[in-house]
This record gives sequence, structure tokens and C-alpha cells, in this order.
Amino acid sequence: MIPTPTERQGQFLAYIHLYDLLHACAPAEADMQRFFGITPPSVHTMVLTLERRGFIRRVPGQARSITLLVPPESLPPLRRVLI
Repeated sequence: MIPTPTERQGQFLAYIHLYDLLHACAPAEADMQRFFGITPPSVHTMVLTLERRGFIRRVPGQARSITLLVPPESLPPLRRVLI
């Protein structure tokens, strides 16, 4: 059973999903950094947390390898400002 994401995690998951729809590939961590206006270590920590909690899968060392493991209909609407 997959746990429920926090509000902040949900925003990252929604961003990953919408980015993939628009660009036909997963976002790079730098893309998430620019969108959310946070530091590279903060983005990387979030990606590791999402992976550890079972929300995404990725191939370490391979660029743009994030795969969403949650149904898109369960994601919140994407907002620019994080709480």
C-alpha cells in the first residue's frame, strides 16, 4: 500500500506528471529547482524522499529517469507557491 503524500510532496508529483505530459520526458532536478525556486540539495532530498516512499522510481546516474508510480488522477492541482 502506497502512503499518502504530504502537500509539498504532492506538488512535486504533480509537477513531474505535468512536465512529462508537456515535454514527453521526466524533468531534471534543475527544472524542479527553477520552478519551485529552491536549492539543488532541497530538490535532491525531495526526489530521494519520493523514491523512498514509493511515489516514484528512477535510475540513479541516468538523467531524466523519474517514473511516476501513483495514478495521475490522485494528484493535487499544481500551484506555483509551496507552503
